[in-house]
Amino acid sequence: MRSQATGSAAARVTAIRLLLLLVLAVLAARAGQLSTVNPDAVDQGNRQIHTRIKIPGARGLILDRAHRALAISVEAPSVYAFPQLIENPQKVAKNLGDILSLDPTALKKRITSRSGFTYLGRWVEPEQAEAIRALDLPGIGIEYEPRRTYPTGPMAGPIVGFADIDGKGVRGVEQMMDRWLSGEPRTVAVERDARGRVLSSDSVDPRQTAGGDITLTIDAGLQAQAEALLTEAVEASEALGGVVICIEPSTGDILSLAEAPGFDPNHFRHIAYSKTRSRAFVDAMEPGSTFKAFLVAAALEADVIRPETEIDTGDGWVRVPGKTIRDHHPYGVLDPAGVLRFSSNVGAVWIAQRLGAEAQHASLLRFGFSQSTGSGFPQESNGILRDWRAWKPVDQATVAFGQGLNVTPIQLAMAMAALGNDGIRMKPRLVAAQRAPRGEWETLPIRKAGRAIRPETSRTLLKMMQSVVSSEGTGRQAALAGVQVAGKTGTAQVLDQETGAYSQDRYIAWFAGLAPAENPQIAIVVALDQPMGKHHTGGAVAAPLFAKVAAAQLAHQGIMTKPEPIPSIKVPIWVAVQERINARKHAEKEATLDRSPRAAKKPMQIARSRRTRRLRPANRHVAAPQPARNTGLPPVAAPPPTQRRVGPALGNETASRIELASVLVPDFRGQSLKDARRIAHQEALEVHIHGSGSGRVVGQAPAAGTIVMGEDRVIILSFSVHQEEG
Repeated sequence: MRSQATGSAAARVTAIRLLLLLVLAVLAARAGQLSTVNPDAVDQGNRQIHTRIKIPGARGLILDRAHRALAISVEAPSVYAFPQLIENPQKVAKNLGDILSLDPTALKKRITSRSGFTYLGRWVEPEQAEAIRALDLPGIGIEYEPRRTYPTGPMAGPIVGFADIDGKGVRGVEQMMDRWLSGEPRTVAVERDARGRVLSSDSVDPRQTAGGDITLTIDAGLQAQAEALLTEAVEASEALGGVVICIEPSTGDILSLAEAPGFDPNHFRHIAYSKTRSRAFVDAMEPGSTFKAFLVAAALEADVIRPETEIDTGDGWVRVPGKTIRDHHPYGVLDPAGVLRFSSNVGAVWIAQRLGAEAQHASLLRFGFSQSTGSGFPQESNGILRDWRAWKPVDQATVAFGQGLNVTPIQLAMAMAALGNDGIRMKPRLVAAQRAPRGEWETLPIRKAGRAIRPETSRTLLKMMQSVVSSEGTGRQAALAGVQVAGKTGTAQVLDQETGAYSQDRYIAWFAGLAPAENPQIAIVVALDQPMGKHHTGGAVAAPLFAKVAAAQLAHQGIMTKPEPIPSIKVPIWVAVQERINARKHAEKEATLDRSPRAAKKPMQIARSRRTRRLRPANRHVAAPQPARNTGLPPVAAPPPTQRRVGPALGNETASRIELASVLVPDFRGQSLKDARRIAHQEALEVHIHGSGSGRVVGQAPAAGTIVMGEDRVIILSFSVHQEEG
């Protein structure tokens, strides 16, 4: 019995030992499994905790010829999501929809239909970003990315163009110079916890990856004046729109180019793409009788006519196979200047028939018609001019007075400029200089397109064209006091696309001219699209507009001392950039009012009112920037390469009203709050803080280099939140 009991006990001990060994083996195996690195699991974990966001590089500056900002890049907040980490999509969509004013249903669909990183709102307002950040929603984050901003609003909108939400230029100069302006995309590493909350982000200075800067030939002040005058003329004539181009004949520089209607590139997402084109480069239309100037030029060049040639226009009509061509009145015998002065269609046909179709066509090609001007502007039209071999007699006759072909306003402007440049046609220059990141300004070359006519032919023709602006000429309303003008009117019938016939009540009113006629400094082309008022001819509605624009341009060059009065234009306050030296002189003049030793030592006093105001940058305006005097390109006082952006567009802020002389806004970026306040105090500026005020300044409004004055001496600074204040 004892033997059996002992054996049973031994069996139990053995079983227990085996069980313990089995448990230990299982635990060891599990420990080994846990200690073994699973690359897939680690990679999945890294993807869950870390991610990288690709941010477009900041685009370079677009400046006018006086270095006033036309396009800048700012850092704007955008909202993104990691849908796989969102716990309650419906609740998140509701919260975000309320803040962003978006449809919650659409937001929920976007969140639930994607598994990876996705943007929910690009370029949101700072207040919206702060509200979203305060919710601390799992899977939702805020990241700053460059946003293109156009401080001058609609001014020069079709020429400057715009960059899309991904930072790619898609219209105007933005598209033409896209490769130069584009910055290098940067990758931002974002760390987040398992709930998707952002813990930290790389601190990358966008200036390190910014694109190159460019300076345009356009002067913002002259541009604003031209746009004001064009708008006034369009409204007065009840036209659908219009174009005014001013060219410097000797260089091909575009000094101003106004278009109506224009558009504000800040709001490109709400504008039809077709309405953002530059009609001056893209739209081709019949030039009407402005073409008679180039016909006479060709005939003089070919020695077919001379200034004293007698041209019998008979009773004011001529028959060509397929058409009877008429004048408004019978003019009898005219010389070539008379054909231009009275705009005789019959006289033009007489000249064309003696010139011949081949020579007539070849001359138009030398003036640059039916081909690109060489501007490089996107989508520029070549116009339409059929080969002379396809012409019938009626085609040759109608082309003589600008019917049956299409030209762009810029083609006509460059051809007219050639008449004022001893017959040499230049390529239009819109970009005057460029600067690589952290580089120096490089002036771009002036380019010739070729010779259209001999210098003596050009001078003879200009004398003839002066008669157009005489008291009996069709362009008499283009005359300027004390300055001779050479020009040509045009009234082109609009072709009805439905009937294929020319309309009897729709016209394009033209005037193309040069001044001063004896030594042209400007060539201006005016086109008004279908004026429906009491008058519709080029001489009645386009010529007066030429006179006003020419007066302003010549006064800018010191040629006219009493230009036509120019209506004031309203643009955002920080666009009113003035020359720094003028601001300094004004401040020094104010300081000399009190020359006592005590006054010399005490700091400048700032007068403040007790009232406060709401600062609305988009709605506060001042007079347009004044044209900058001829200082050469590029300007000496060019902003340093680091001045590339300002802070995000800010909402309504409260600031004290300040009255004082004008001051040049410093560059606060990279400064601590303490240093920023010290600099602001030295410049008699008031600082308003956006956000916590901790870290370093990453954005400011107005931009560095802007002139502010009076109550606008308030600087709004935004700070980084991931850096320690120094």
